[in-house]
Amino acid sequence: MSALLFYGDTERSPAMRHELPVTIGDPFLLGIVDGRLHVLASGLERARIEEAAPDAVLHDYDELGFRELLESGISRHELELELASRAAAAMGIRVATADPDMPVAVADRLRADGIDLHVDDEAIAARRRVKSAPELAGTRRAQIAAEAGMSAAAALLRQSEGDGDRLKLDGQVLTAEAVRAAVRDACQSHGAPAPPDIIVSSPWSGFGHDPGSGPLPADLPIVIDLWPRDEMSGCWADMTRTFVVGEISEQVRSMESLVLEAIERTRQAVAPGITGRELHNLVCDVFEPAGYRTQRNGPGEDPKEGFQFSLGHGVGLAVHEPPGLGRTGHGPLVTGDVIAIEPGLWVREIGEVRFEDLLLVTEDGGETLTQYPYDLSP
Repeated sequence: MSALLFYGDTERSPAMRHELPVTIGDPFLLGIVDGRLHVLASGLERARIEEAAPDAVLHDYDELGFRELLESGISRHELELELASRAAAAMGIRVATADPDMPVAVADRLRADGIDLHVDDEAIAARRRVKSAPELAGTRRAQIAAEAGMSAAAALLRQSEGDGDRLKLDGQVLTAEAVRAAVRDACQSHGAPAPPDIIVSSPWSGFGHDPGSGPLPADLPIVIDLWPRDEMSGCWADMTRTFVVGEISEQVRSMESLVLEAIERTRQAVAPGITGRELHNLVCDVFEPAGYRTQRNGPGEDPKEGFQFSLGHGVGLAVHEPPGLGRTGHGPLVTGDVIAIEPGLWVREIGEVRFEDLLLVTEDGGETLTQYPYDLSP
């Protein structure tokens, strides 16, 4: 049985955070040998590692010659590579499957030491597809925070009113920045901060992953897409809603109806064994007969028009992780996956109507974790 090797820190590596649920900001080597966890451990982290993983084998810096290396005159980079090399030797590793995020310098050194190292993204990613109980609890907390953030956005929009073609609140033009700040404050207060680039977009500003900026329009769709991260577990949530303040046109209502049909068809089809590509096709089957271009049949004159993106993605210790729910989603869903489904339609003069829910894949289908209405009126 090949060992598994990881190198990095658990703040930025979801693969390592899954194996060792402790926040460690400095890079270290982590191995799994014959099913047992091995960790290159600094004395600064030893007690927390022992508490989180009492059965792990700890390879202490000092036992590997850390103090002698400090006095040797080598650089910090060379010291870290030497410790990784010595730790791998202490773990007894000769053949290993490596995390694809392992730094090239570390991989080169281990291979120079004679370790047969193979990078396997699918094998590493598969280890965290089935969420642990603490991870799932963290995702649920993050989702509660997301809904609090969405409620904060809706409250500002609800209190605003149209003044010509734009929205005003208390006599001042309502901006994407003001709504974004309210969303982030609400998420933070629920223990799950949201990044500074969460999306508050409209046909005036913002498309795709552009967060949007400036005044918000009356009578046109405003898309709120937010993804807070639970501080305790490091797990994310992700959700989107679309709001219109003022008159809702017939075309927007038609787009809303199609998107709601697409999300409901997807929800009913989610189950272990179905692929992301099959789910994406279900959505295309809704949009294409209504005259909209999709990623499946390619863009029209405007490359943005219609449904020109994936249906969604996995969510966990990374906000975008396997399984994929688009044209490259060839692998089947498994029980324990958490996925975000976000069908939407974009029209140049109108903007976008999109809804996004978080689902847990269960043995007999899916559990919707998002509990927030789809009303266009905030």
